Amino acid sequence: MTEVADDYGRQPPRRRVPGPARPARPGAGRPQRPGPGARPARRPAPARPAASGRPLRLGSPRPRLRMVGLALTLVMSAFVVRLLQVQAVDASTYAAKAEQNRYVVHTLAAERGGITDRTGVALATSVDAYDITADPTMFTRKQLKIDDGPEQAAALLAPILGQDQADLVAKLRPKDRNLRYVRLALSRTPQVWTQIKDLKLALATKSETDKSTVNVLAGVFADPSSKRVYPNGDLAAGILGWVNAEGVGGGGIEQQLNKTLAGKDGKIRYAQSGGRQVPTAGSTETPAVPGSDVELTIDRDIQWAAQNAIAEQVKKSKADRGYVIVQDTRTGEILAMANSPGFDPGDLAHADPTALGNAALQDAYEPGSTAKVMSMAAVLEENAATPLTHVVVPNRLHRGDRLFQDDVDHATWYLTLNGVLAKSSNIGTILATGQLGKTQSEANRVLYSYLRKFGIGSYTGLDFPGETRGILAAPDKWSTSQQYTIPFGQGVSINAMQAASVYSTIANGGVRVEPTLVRGTKGPDGRFTPAPTPKKTRVVSAKTAKTLAQMLESVVDDEEGTGAKARIPGYRVAGKTGTANRVDPATGKYHGYTSSFAGFAPADQPRVTVYCAIQNATSGSYFGGQICGPVYKQVMEFALKTLQVPPTGAKPANLPVAYQP
Repeated sequence: MTEVADDYGRQPPRRRVPGPARPARPGAGRPQRPGPGARPARRPAPARPAASGRPLRLGSPRPRLRMVGLALTLVMSAFVVRLLQVQAVDASTYAAKAEQNRYVVHTLAAERGGITDRTGVALATSVDAYDITADPTMFTRKQLKIDDGPEQAAALLAPILGQDQADLVAKLRPKDRNLRYVRLALSRTPQVWTQIKDLKLALATKSETDKSTVNVLAGVFADPSSKRVYPNGDLAAGILGWVNAEGVGGGGIEQQLNKTLAGKDGKIRYAQSGGRQVPTAGSTETPAVPGSDVELTIDRDIQWAAQNAIAEQVKKSKADRGYVIVQDTRTGEILAMANSPGFDPGDLAHADPTALGNAALQDAYEPGSTAKVMSMAAVLEENAATPLTHVVVPNRLHRGDRLFQDDVDHATWYLTLNGVLAKSSNIGTILATGQLGKTQSEANRVLYSYLRKFGIGSYTGLDFPGETRGILAAPDKWSTSQQYTIPFGQGVSINAMQAASVYSTIANGGVRVEPTLVRGTKGPDGRFTPAPTPKKTRVVSAKTAKTLAQMLESVVDDEEGTGAKARIPGYRVAGKTGTANRVDPATGKYHGYTSSFAGFAPADQPRVTVYCAIQNATSGSYFGGQICGPVYKQVMEFALKTLQVPPTGAKPANLPVAYQP
């Protein structure tokens, strides 16, 4: 019989088929007693309930799987969106932040060019040094795990750097918490950086074995730099100037030619970790371009002689200050420019602030009788008189609203024009310049034109920082007294370089050559570039210049002259003394005197001009011939010997000083 499954797939119960009957067992049909060893009778099993119409079934797992899958999908979607934001939308922002935190940029300081004298002797040079720097973010509690990291670091660094501990703490804990670069000290020697490095390494080594030790100097670094040094101390300081803490020229040639000397800084960019460069991360570098060397016109030895001579006389005379200028008469090159008092440009901390700068170019003062050479040049060039012209010089001369006199009280002098210059007569000079025009106003205009040609009232052409051009009013602005005082050097102001240039002009045959301090520059490639040729201007004729040179010899050689102390045995010397009332710059009133001497040698074949001026001598004589004449002689002798200028051997002209009425 075939079995057919029901609607639920289950098989129907099997039916028994009746078979032949089995024989009955004995005792069947009656109850049996249990005998010994017999099993107890089984209790009938309770009846099972009849099966219901439909069987039980388990819940489906699919909904739960769907919920788990949806949750996972949402989580993964969030990750994907975030990744897209980081790697695509905000990629540049995060990359920039990473670059900022990982890469650092440091300046590569350019080596500053040196300054030498005309023979190549170093006057200013640069040596290797280091700027001590720090990353303030490496001193925080988050980085060092301590609160007083800046204080501990400052305590270690202060004695090494020679700085105040509180100042260092302020730099290591700046208000800007994101600041990653500060300079702790500038231009320190390699020895200083070596000391810091050794201390830094010792702390790092100890911190590896002793967990209580913190390397508080881990954030201290050094940038290669340079330090300006002046091997000759205060020699030529007024010319050289100095370099400030930022490495920029603060005066003199250092300031004037700062761009030429400084060069161009470079940069280096590299990856860092824990304050150290990562060698494998690569770096980019823009090399620094060194500055050019500057060669000056001065001679170190002549500068030394001039500086010593003026310093000694200023000290002896207990004067406020003094200056000496030595110039090559043919080229206009300045061989020396000395000031006293001076200063050491390498030690400005101990320098007298009033001595900084270059007083020979920055001081404006009334020159006095050294200016008479310009008045005489105008008289000779205009053919108003000759060296032998007779001039009657009274004891007093009334002009305008004043009564004029000479430096010494005298009876009436009967002088030649040469004698007026030799004896430095104010009255004689007033009388001579009065012949320059038919009227005093016309004479004033003529004299003014010559003063301008000599460079008075104009800058010298050096283009030096702080230089004064002096004071020279237009002739129609001259007061009644100035009409008569300007011819002998009062009522007009100049600087020492202008005064020296006047005498170099006479020595150069009447042609003014603009003074120069720089011979040229040498670039990083070693190529020398000469300085531009100085401007030349004809002021007076060669004949007038030669005549003036002979007249100036009388000032020194003649017994009647005022410059006897400037004589140099074997040489013909031309010169002029000067003693002027001095305007006190503090009060603006006359107080004391300006003493001076100017001249050149050899008088007949000039090579060197020397000018000396001393301000407010208070001990001994204040006359220019007495205190500046010896300085002139000392410096001129040294210069002639250094330049190997021999005596000419020619006899002087010996022009007459006086005449018999």
